Amino acid sequence: MRPSGRAPDEMRAITIETGFTRHAEGSCLIGFGDTRVLCTASIEERTPPWLRGKGEGWVTAEYSMLPRATHTRGQREAAKGRQSGRTQEIQRLIGRSLRAVVDLKKLGERQITLDCDVIQADGGTRTAAISGAWVALRIAVDGLIKSGALTEDPIEAQVAAVSCGIYQDTPVLDLDYDEDSTADADANFVLISGGKIAEAQATAEGACYDEEGLLRLLRLARIGCDRIFAAQLDAVKK
Repeated sequence: MRPSGRAPDEMRAITIETGFTRHAEGSCLIGFGDTRVLCTASIEERTPPWLRGKGEGWVTAEYSMLPRATHTRGQREAAKGRQSGRTQEIQRLIGRSLRAVVDLKKLGERQITLDCDVIQADGGTRTAAISGAWVALRIAVDGLIKSGALTEDPIEAQVAAVSCGIYQDTPVLDLDYDEDSTADADANFVLISGGKIAEAQATAEGACYDEEGLLRLLRLARIGCDRIFAAQLDAVKK
């Protein structure tokens, strides 16, 4: 029995509220259960120095967690004067995941930055951030197309992410904090609509698993991401 009472292949409730902030070109507040992440997309008509004059753009991301997003207050990384290794890893993951579905030449010489700020954490913050960042990016690019700044859509597919794990010898989908903190193994899958895999991070923490165990986690991830893809489309249509 999972702590939440969910079935092994059951996602937490997915909520996506678009237009959550006033000034960003694209924004949403995404929720996976009690996890809440604010995702905003900001467009700049410039590229990083190493891309100037090459006729293509860039998509990047930044990630942060508010001090009281967790059970106890964490110190702001700005106060420490440096980002943690975890923060750097996650924001690079978000950037890679979004670039996997963007034709940077069609984007033109501009940069879109996805800011993903965790307001409340209950497991799966990086996967919620990736899934919400795609929605914010989609809204921002739709604005460029509507204005005439883009004549071709640079976004080639959807991208979503979900966590899976082995909890009490059972593969389960979409781990919350209670499961994630005690799971024998956990994995994060970043999947592209159409069936391709952008990234897979899988770690055995309490017990190792075999090839079939990994495949079962991947099958659960496909179930979860299909549900996220549907929620993303519903959100951007609104």
